[in-house]
This record gives sequence, structure tokens and C-alpha cells, in this order.
Amino acid sequence: MEHTVPIGVLFSRSGPYETLGREGYLGATTAIREINAHGLYGIRLAAEIRDPAGNIEAYAPLCRDLVEGGVRFVVGCTTSWSRKEVIPVLEKTGAQLWYPCPYEGFEANDHVVYVGACPNQHILPLLDYVLPRYGREPLLVGSNYIWGWETSRIAREVVERAGGAIKGERFVPLGDTDIARIIDEIQRKQPDFVLNTLIGPSSRAFVEAYHDLGERDPRFSAAERPIISCNWTESEIAAMGRKAAGHLSVAPYFASLETLDNREFLATISAMLPAPLRVSAFFVQAYAAVHMIARGIAATGERSPAALLAYAAETAYPAPFGPLRIHPATNHAILAPRIARARADGTFEVLSADETAIVPDPYLVSSLSRPPAVKHLRVVK
Repeated sequence: MEHTVPIGVLFSRSGPYETLGREGYLGATTAIREINAHGLYGIRLAAEIRDPAGNIEAYAPLCRDLVEGGVRFVVGCTTSWSRKEVIPVLEKTGAQLWYPCPYEGFEANDHVVYVGACPNQHILPLLDYVLPRYGREPLLVGSNYIWGWETSRIAREVVERAGGAIKGERFVPLGDTDIARIIDEIQRKQPDFVLNTLIGPSSRAFVEAYHDLGERDPRFSAAERPIISCNWTESEIAAMGRKAAGHLSVAPYFASLETLDNREFLATISAMLPAPLRVSAFFVQAYAAVHMIARGIAATGERSPAALLAYAAETAYPAPFGPLRIHPATNHAILAPRIARARADGTFEVLSADETAIVPDPYLVSSLSRPPAVKHLRVVK
């Protein structure tokens, strides 16, 4: 007989990063619906959904509410700020967060499973690809919080080690769309490329303004001086349309991956998704997290976070982007990066990939000791 396991879903579906939060929410809830509809794993999941609505102060109380209601596993949080808000609750109660988003690294908490990419799986391979092709003098633009600060700091170190120089580093408040002064600075300084760690409306406003600059001055076209990002999704690119075309991103997953596993995955879930949702890495990593939780409970017969983590380290889950396993020393996913170029239709063209997954190095202990700008990604023909 099936037994029911409550699972927390904690994403903001409104506020400055609502697009990303909605994708994580839909990824998690789609997996829950699929597992329940098809009787997978011999258990039933009861979704306990909480929406902080972009209010950072709501995350910890809502997480505490979930745990006090019997939840041991929570899939959620989008920003590092929100993740760090719930960690004290997890540490006090012994619950476990499955975090499905890319982040800036420098953390390995016993109560968090990091399903998204860390720096040696996103910013380092992206810079490895970009520096030899476009130059070594970028300008850095980001949202004024830990994701922007730390990703830009890593980029600065990599660029300077490669013999380059940062032409400028600018941050704006979350949700701020007043970026005209940054566009003026870019036109004046002419960086080789721009690293964008903005999120939500800020990112969209910047990309659209940069496109308009390129229309006025061809030196700033995407082909000449691209914007690069570690956290763009298909939904965001589709909303920007042709104004995002030509710019570069990195992720373990893009919906345009031409693999049998991905085609079967998209065919399976397509009828379950609201139009016009576009499946992204944020969606797929939240989806995979739920499946890993459910199959771990079924396999171990326990609802113990420690038992589940041990199972996820020993047994790979067949995710749409390849076998997904958690590294036991860091609680981070072992992932292969893909570099992709945005198309005007809201999809990505995968340019290069290495099907050999990279062991996570969240503190960059060994990754920054290697020679800079190593071109280790093969070009996709």
C-alpha cells in the first residue's frame, strides 16, 4: 500500500525574481503530480506549498511552518539570500533543503543538497569559452547581493590571472531598472564583453538597453561584444525576444538538447505544463530534486535526510541532462556544463559541451589552481 510523504515547496512566484521562482515551483509540482499519477516509487507525495512572494523575511517563518507540520524535505528557494535565511531553521530541526538553482559557491551545509551548478560548473567554464574568443577586458554588471558580488569576484580573479583587466564593476538594487548610466559607461569604455549577474526586471532592462545601444553603434552587437550570464533561462530569453539573441549562457540543461533522454522527458511532461512555459535548467533541477527525494525514500524505506543523502551519493538519477549524482563530500551535484547562445525565438543553441560531468568544487580549492582559460569544452557540430 502506498504511504504518503509530505514534501515542502518553497518558491516565490511574485516579486523581483518571480520568473525563476515560478519555474522552480512548476518543476517541483510537475514531478509531484507525475509521481502520484503514475504510482512511481510506491509512495505518494503530498505537496505542502508556501509562497514568500519575494519577501525575504517570510522565508524562515514559512520554512519553520513546513517543518512543524511534519515536512522533512523542502525543495525551494531561488536566491542565495533566501537559502541562507532558511538554513538556521534546517539546522535547528534536522530538516533538509534541496536547492535547485545555480549559486556563487563558498558554502557546503549538511542540511542542504545543492542540485544546481556551483562556480567551477558555471562561471569558470563560461570564462574558459569566452576569454580566448572575445578578449580579456570585460565589464561586470550585477544585482547588489551575494550572487552578483561573489560571481563578479571570481570573474575578476580569473580575468586577472589570464592577464586581463576589469574595465568596470557596477551593481544595482534588486529589481532596479535604472541602468542608463551603465550603458553610457559601456559605450565609453568599450569592454570586450559584459558579465551580467543581474536578475529579474534588472536583467531584462539591461539586455534591452544594450541591444538598443548595438542598434545605434554596431561595435556593441552581440556578435562583437556579447553579454554572458550564468543564470538566464528560456522563459527570460523568450520575454526579451530578438533583443537577447546572440548572447551567451551556461547551464547543465537547455531545452534544445538533442538527446533521446531529453526528447522523451519533454514528451512526457508537455501535457502537464501551462502554456507558454518554457522548460529550463531551474525547472528541470527542481523536478529532478523531487524525483531523487521520492526514489531515495522508496529505496531506503526511511524518511531520514542522512539516509536520503547517502543514497543520492551512491545512485545516479537519470535526469534529462544526464546521470545526476550528489557528491558525498560537499552535498553538491556532479554536473556537466553546456555553453549556449540565445536565439530570437526564446530558445538556446548549444555551442559546446563536455559530457564528462565536473566534480563540484564549491570553495574553488583546486579549480583556481589550474591554468586560466583552459579550452576543455568540445565544439558541438
